[in-house]
Amino acid sequence: MSMNVPSRDMIELESAPCPLGCRRGDLLVLRGHDRLNHLPGVFNVVRCRTCGLMRTDPRPTLEGMRLYYPDQYGPYRGTRIDPDRRKVDQSGVLRRWATRFFEFNTMRLPTIQPGRALEIGCASGAFLDRLSRSGWNAEGVEFSDTAAKYARSLGFSVYSGSVESAPDPQHLFRLVVGWMVLEHLHDPLKVLQKIHRWVEPKGWLVLSVPNAGAMEFTIFRHRWYALHLPNHLYHFTPKSLSRILEAGGWRTVRVFHQRTLMNAIGSVGYWLQDHALFPGLSDTLAALPEDCGHVNYLLYPLASFFSFFGQTGRMTVWARKIDD
Repeated sequence: MSMNVPSRDMIELESAPCPLGCRRGDLLVLRGHDRLNHLPGVFNVVRCRTCGLMRTDPRPTLEGMRLYYPDQYGPYRGTRIDPDRRKVDQSGVLRRWATRFFEFNTMRLPTIQPGRALEIGCASGAFLDRLSRSGWNAEGVEFSDTAAKYARSLGFSVYSGSVESAPDPQHLFRLVVGWMVLEHLHDPLKVLQKIHRWVEPKGWLVLSVPNAGAMEFTIFRHRWYALHLPNHLYHFTPKSLSRILEAGGWRTVRVFHQRTLMNAIGSVGYWLQDHALFPGLSDTLAALPEDCGHVNYLLYPLASFFSFFGQTGRMTVWARKIDD
């Protein structure tokens, strides 16, 4: 076994109650394993009987979780940009042109005057660069030392470590964003309350998370691509997300269901893999969400239809600070 791959006895697990303080206990929803990195362990997903929030329990400890974020972890690779900031990125030009005709709702921001912005889980810095080019004074927080170092090489101030351990900033932010990060946090309520202190009055919080309220989850269960155990510690529906946001001091303004079917396609790949059917096709489909290329554009009309009814597996939420 490679030294970078943990054995089962290296994984320290912990159990944590519902972060909203509910006391009625939990209902076992499913059991699953790590399908992305193929690391060991079987993990439970439970649903709080009181508030309906689903979470992974037991789960790796904060320190033990580092084993499930290897340097080759997909989001770290996918957010790298050319460090030569003056180089013309033709693919970026094409993407900007395409956004005039396609709105996937993946990183949709409210129209506000630029100021100071923070990205939690900034990975290797691609969105920090996008914010900077749009006039924002952007900085980040990133769990991976390697990814944070790469983002700093681009000239951004990035704290290397968990959001929970990050020190309070010397200034307030107008905008905080987190793309597919809230579900990774060990204590999302504590982080939401902490970020609340960091944001100026009436400031904005924009998050994207998988949507466990979509029929994808009901159909595929432990094979749902966005389940991503054990990295995803919480599994939100629009209702449970709004509930924890409010408890953290945030008022949900809008929920955008993303116009993409990549979770469903990856889930079909997992189903085929589990049934040993069409090995070439199954591997391709399972890998497609990480590198979807032009498929998102081809499926855009169908994805827009499912998005209209709230039935795609990812959502972007705008929330505003509830002032004290």
